[in-house]
Amino acid sequence: MKFVLLAAVSIVAFASSSFAQPATQTPTGNLEKLSSFQSTGTAEPRPIPQEGRRADAIRKNLEKIQLPAGFKIDLYAIVPDARHMAVGPNAGVVFVGTRKSNVYVVTDRDKDRVADEVKQFAPSVSFKIPNGVCFSRDGVLYVVEQNRVLQFPAAEFFYEGPDVAAFVVAKQGDLIPPAEESFNHTARVCRIGPDNKLYVALGQPFNVPPKDKMGLYKEVGIGGIIRMDQDGKNREVYATGIRNSVGIDFNPADKSLWFTDNQVDGMGDDQPPGELNRIANMGQNFGFPYYGGGTVRTVEYKDDPVPAGVVGPQAEMAPHAADLGMMFYSGKMFPQTYQGGIFSAQHGSWNRTKPIGARIMFTPIKPDGTADKPQVFAEGWLTENGEYLGRPVDVAMLPDGSLLVSDDTAGAVYRISYEGR
Repeated sequence: MKFVLLAAVSIVAFASSSFAQPATQTPTGNLEKLSSFQSTGTAEPRPIPQEGRRADAIRKNLEKIQLPAGFKIDLYAIVPDARHMAVGPNAGVVFVGTRKSNVYVVTDRDKDRVADEVKQFAPSVSFKIPNGVCFSRDGVLYVVEQNRVLQFPAAEFFYEGPDVAAFVVAKQGDLIPPAEESFNHTARVCRIGPDNKLYVALGQPFNVPPKDKMGLYKEVGIGGIIRMDQDGKNREVYATGIRNSVGIDFNPADKSLWFTDNQVDGMGDDQPPGELNRIANMGQNFGFPYYGGGTVRTVEYKDDPVPAGVVGPQAEMAPHAADLGMMFYSGKMFPQTYQGGIFSAQHGSWNRTKPIGARIMFTPIKPDGTADKPQVFAEGWLTENGEYLGRPVDVAMLPDGSLLVSDDTAGAVYRISYEGR
């Protein structure tokens, strides 16, 4: 009881000085109440069932997944529409975003590495495509929606009830110009950097954008990565020339920001390649839309001069495999070979005559900090006849060093552990 009281007092004090402005523009007014620590009267959400025919079917499909010797994969949780994940730095509670209207919270109370409870997080908040979730080192949860950013202090400790403290970092319509909202490429991702700033990837809505959009997109950071203070102030464009990144992470070794990038559709089965990129300095340009991926020029910009200093990818991935979430592995459970390298999820192609992807990749990092050749780590969600049993979206690490994998098609989160010696 003493801990809860002290935590609540610290949140109030912190909110008065360091948190973003209270929400004032919401149809329901619930955010206004939450930012003032007032009840909304919202009912407690019902937990998502974790057993039954659906769970049994998913476990049976997991028997088909191929992993390196010594590794195994299990069902961790049933989570509808599971997309990007954030593991709490204090209690290891897992928050899961979606491309719909819910954020879920996954609790393993007895620490047997299987979820005991999955339920809707902050049900009184009306979310719109809350795909991106990330934690600050001091336990503040950030949720990045299509066109808004919210923060939830001490979310790990106050998620049990339907009402949680919530504050606005970027109010609705301020993340991108409302006229640029689209149903395409709206799944944002975020990370808190070594500089304690919030980094957000902003995919651009077109396959290849028209030239009259280029000036606006460069200014706003659409088709790039932006950063801002954790309260939303001092926003700036960090990198440009990115088509649609849905996976970013910082290398703990040298603090550089890496990202996956989905490349241009409709250029054939075997081009252009997907990308894994490294940002060494602020202001770098990664070549889109002059390049559709790698060094493959787009039809629309083939006669335009490429800007000076364009940075090429660290590694090229299979064309149209849809590389999404990524993370540097900093745990100790996996063998030394994997420590310090990158795990990434391939969602799987939609426009190849022969589908590819739906797997987890591993990319080693060389001693000089550059990428080595990517390799398949886990596969089997795509059958020989082209049917998807699941489509991996994101990867995250539990405190014990095991790897979580989200799957929005199966509506599940898996856990990969290592038992070999």
